[in-house]
Amino acid sequence: MKITTEVLVIGAGSAGLSALRQVQKYTSDYRMVDHGPLGTTCARTGCMPSKVLISIAKDFHRRNFYESQGIIGGEGLRCDLPRVLERVRSLRDQFAGGMEKSTLKLAGEKLIEGTASFLTPNEIQVGDDVIKTGRTIIATGSKPVFPEAWLPFRDKVLTSENFFEQEDLQGRIGVIGLGAIGLELGQALSRLGLEVTGFDMLESIGGLTDPEVRKAAGKILGEQLPLYLGAAASVYPEGDGLRVEAGEKSVGVDKIIAALGVVPNVGSLGLEKLGVPLDRKGLPPFNPRTMQIENLPVFIGGDVNGCRPILHEALDEGFIAGRNAGQDKAERYCRRIPAHIVFTDPSIAIVGAARDQLPVDSFVTGSADFSRQSRARIEERNSGILHLYADRSDGRLLGSEMLVPDAEHLAHLLALAIQHELSVHDLLQMPYYHPTIEEGLRTALRDAAGKIENPSGHEEMTLCESGPEDPLC
Repeated sequence: MKITTEVLVIGAGSAGLSALRQVQKYTSDYRMVDHGPLGTTCARTGCMPSKVLISIAKDFHRRNFYESQGIIGGEGLRCDLPRVLERVRSLRDQFAGGMEKSTLKLAGEKLIEGTASFLTPNEIQVGDDVIKTGRTIIATGSKPVFPEAWLPFRDKVLTSENFFEQEDLQGRIGVIGLGAIGLELGQALSRLGLEVTGFDMLESIGGLTDPEVRKAAGKILGEQLPLYLGAAASVYPEGDGLRVEAGEKSVGVDKIIAALGVVPNVGSLGLEKLGVPLDRKGLPPFNPRTMQIENLPVFIGGDVNGCRPILHEALDEGFIAGRNAGQDKAERYCRRIPAHIVFTDPSIAIVGAARDQLPVDSFVTGSADFSRQSRARIEERNSGILHLYADRSDGRLLGSEMLVPDAEHLAHLLALAIQHELSVHDLLQMPYYHPTIEEGLRTALRDAAGKIENPSGHEEMTLCESGPEDPLC
């Protein structure tokens, strides 16, 4: 059957739904294609179920501090992992079910189930149907990397796609890849009583580039699960389990979590039919400010383009693609300040420019050691370090890397400040209530302020130099 439509959206994930909402503002002549299951990656296999697991693990981990606080009996608590995983699946199903209902309501009868493949830039085949479209938005998302060499023992390999389907986990777990997913799941499982070992071929974890923050992250998080860095991991079958070898380290495990990153879901799209060169990932060139592929009536947004695979960025890219699909000439949109958060404990955050993105000698670093931070000490979470980077000449905030308690909140404050081009001195003018984690940010700001070459106009800011970080010490 032949179908003609003004706009076709391929993919009903976060980016696709965001695009569709914009498309619906200027036309009713559209279609959406998705091969299922509906419910978005975030709700079904990503950020939502993982945060449920992390929250439960954090609650259970707190038992280690009860005795020092006068609460007796914490050592008698135990973790029923099958019930924990059942709880995770229950909430996951609620999140995903809600998104599925929203998708069906939004797309209605315009939703076509199936796999799309380009025949030409304006013709897409879905099953036995050929859809002729004026403009197309590609939002097919991504999938976890799965090495071909691991296929013979794939039943012992967990990825984000099948991890939350497990009814139980026992014994020894190897985590290969220590980005956000590997660190989050690895620490959570370790806190819930499993024997977890982490491996990464890089010398860094969580995307950190600042040497001091990287060192602190390896030491602090490595106290909860062994981390082996700087050597590629090889995996071999051994008895009923597997053996992981990395450099001189060799560890026997029962299962591994493959957290090696993601690849765009483009394998069946037939992007070569667009008539433009594809890169080594099979992606066409596109403008990240317009989401348009060269001068074609085709736009690409969300995880599929490999640009910024984070939910709020996917929503933004879907918005841009959806708006521009209705324009005679694609408009350029400003992008948000980049922010990357890993929900470990302490948590990792990179906001604005990472340290390795800044020219040498162009910036100063403000540092805060959280081992003596007041609020963190009260809650026995006092570990970690915060580094922020400011322009050496005028103090304008440029970026930050950190491993601290509640990094997610400090990251949002810094993203706001960087977005509005505020300086260290501007941020020092805001109130810092005591005792709060935010006082640690003030410590780093003060440290940076003393290193700025041209702090003119701020000499009178005496209040910013008062109020010690540790008034009770």
